[in-house]
Amino acid sequence: MTADRPGVLLVNLGTPDAPTTAAVRRYLAEFLSDRRVVEIPPLVWQPILRGIILNSRPAKSAHAYRQVWTEQGSPLAAITARQAAALQARLGDRAVVDHAMRYGRPAIKGAIEGLISRGCYRILVAALYPQYCAATTASVNDAAFAALASMRHQPALRTLPPYHDEPAYIAALAQSVQTGLDALDFEPDAIVASFHGMPQRTVDLGDPYRDQCLLTARLLREALGRDLTVAFQSRFGRARWIEPSTEAVLDRLAGEGRRRVAILAPGFAADCLETLEELAIRGRERFMAAGGTHFAYLPCLNDSPAGIDLLSLVIERQLEGWIGAA
Repeated sequence: MTADRPGVLLVNLGTPDAPTTAAVRRYLAEFLSDRRVVEIPPLVWQPILRGIILNSRPAKSAHAYRQVWTEQGSPLAAITARQAAALQARLGDRAVVDHAMRYGRPAIKGAIEGLISRGCYRILVAALYPQYCAATTASVNDAAFAALASMRHQPALRTLPPYHDEPAYIAALAQSVQTGLDALDFEPDAIVASFHGMPQRTVDLGDPYRDQCLLTARLLREALGRDLTVAFQSRFGRARWIEPSTEAVLDRLAGEGRRRVAILAPGFAADCLETLEELAIRGRERFMAAGGTHFAYLPCLNDSPAGIDLLSLVIERQLEGWIGAA
């Protein structure tokens, strides 16, 4: 047992266990049953989910996962594990670091229990979302607090605030983007910053997500000294989503004669299906079909030195008063 060291739990969205229809169905059933993700009353939503979506979407999603699956498994799972290992190396014996997924495995409850078994009764739950949204950050925090509900001897819990305007985050993004641009064999006519989309209703109800994305983009634009076109991807269902959509932006750019595009996803801490398949593969196909000639996807911070520097900074800040406590 490790006594009196805080625990750090890195948490990302999640992934199926395998790129198969059955595994994706299990994953989507958990993900799309989260009331933070789909706010339709369960009596209305569950028949739609069980009767239609889970019978049609898993096969299509499994095909998409197969396009990006690696020998280490899901890119998101592999990168998050590497981020945890790199952060552990940075923190050394001052803290115990683990990782979990909001949906799928490793589960948040099991990871918290594992940290407790190693003597960690102070735990920082770090949802790896730079911009706060109830459907992402709050859902992770909900799951962490729910895990404590059945415990008689509960650990102290802290959560990681959003870091959308953290200077170190903006600097790391700018460095990563510039490095990616310097490596290209073409000069982009446009640079697109694609954030994950959310229903417009979340904005109307007061969710700060869209505003935080726009602030991140403005700060990154200033740091790079270059224009950025903001877009929102991954829309789902018939409800109105925040705009402009990434697909519409790519079509518009090509239609305006801007044939060379670089695209990045600054709201993702790690590359995943939404970046590697939706942007790097399908985004490219759509842009080229619309008349584009050059397309480049610039990777997320992932476990790069700049990415780990950033995580170390924002996490150590939240561990103040815990690291080194008697």
